[in-house]
Amino acid sequence: MSDLFKSEGTGTTPEDSGANRPLADRLRPQSLGDVVGQDHLLGKDGALARMIESGTLGSMVFWGPPGTGKTTVARLLADETNWSFEQISAIFTGVADLKKCFEAARLRQTNGRATLLFVDEIHRFNRAQQDSFLPVMEDGTIILVGATTENPSFELNAALLSRARVLTFRSHDNDALEALLKRAEAIEANALPVDEEARLSLIRMADGDGRSILTLAEEVWRAAKPGEIFTAEDLQSILQRRAPIYDKSQDGHYNLISALHKAVRGSDPDAALYYLARMLDAGEAPLFLGRRLVRMASEDIGLADPQALVIANAAKDAYDYLGSPEGELALAQACVYLATAPKSNAVYVAYKAAMRTAKEHGSLPPPKIILNSPTKLMKSEGYGDGYQYDHDAPDGFSGQDYFPDSLGRQDFYQPVERGFERELKKRMYYWSKLRDKRQ
Repeated sequence: MSDLFKSEGTGTTPEDSGANRPLADRLRPQSLGDVVGQDHLLGKDGALARMIESGTLGSMVFWGPPGTGKTTVARLLADETNWSFEQISAIFTGVADLKKCFEAARLRQTNGRATLLFVDEIHRFNRAQQDSFLPVMEDGTIILVGATTENPSFELNAALLSRARVLTFRSHDNDALEALLKRAEAIEANALPVDEEARLSLIRMADGDGRSILTLAEEVWRAAKPGEIFTAEDLQSILQRRAPIYDKSQDGHYNLISALHKAVRGSDPDAALYYLARMLDAGEAPLFLGRRLVRMASEDIGLADPQALVIANAAKDAYDYLGSPEGELALAQACVYLATAPKSNAVYVAYKAAMRTAKEHGSLPPPKIILNSPTKLMKSEGYGDGYQYDHDAPDGFSGQDYFPDSLGRQDFYQPVERGFERELKKRMYYWSKLRDKRQ
């Protein structure tokens, strides 16, 4: 568990401290007041603290990296409100299991007790399974608390998100992890056998994950011989783990991804590979890098080389399939391809311009000439009247105007004279001349 404690005297009882229980479990908080590290949610003015104070809790989605306390906070919320706590995992739960949970919750509701249903890895439920929560959320049968490490906007149904508040859990910073180490040393009545540099290295290895820092600490205690003190180099050998070179939540992360992006944009494959390698070596999530390469393919290359997006996306999927370290080569291949591809931001600029125009003129109806007329009334109103089927026109091009009548033609996309866009520019010039002639 990743939670920290506000005082040395809370969180465990003598019978809890058996040597057979993992340290992370023995340090699990016993009340929301014991939790430290998520002050933006549980502090005096935190979002969750305000909800509890008001006496009204709604369904929520806890979004954050592993080891940040999502499960424990959900359990403590149920304790705080005296609700029944039910926990399921989307990995092991099917529709039949969900129905049993809902039926049990309805029975409790008739007996005057509410149910907090905690769903771990909720993003792993498919769309139909997610929809099954909607009725029981609406009628108050359950208060849903879902936990996910993935962006809810992409992984959860809009209908479910509209009924739940998303609360973001943050990775623990170095001070929080250090406090947790001190708490562990107090519980164990034993200082970690590491020097100062090794202690900092151990904190970096945990990478913001409180459960991880406690697991690593246990490994260090097990490995140490009487009187032995480990250096940072010793730790890497014993734990078989490198310490990240930078804090992914701080400037180093953003500086290096910016450097990688600009090296690709600047057509420097060697520099791009260097920054890619640095981030992978530092423990950056490879799929994050894969997603950024996909973005670069669209933003900085676009249709100058249409294969760039295909290759970047294939590299991301290849890593997802192969894992580390084999899949890292696919990311490197895509990185070099993007850096050496012809560059164009024409689609990026065109999209931004189109979006501005759409926001300013979003209420304008399309011209009736291009609308279908499935009813007699619509046909009598002129829908589809005069539409020319382009495939029947000479050269497969009718030259009609498809913009709203009151808006007129707009020129958003301006291809550059590089790569495949040179060919697109020729086509657009040809169509423009043909349009002028036929109109």
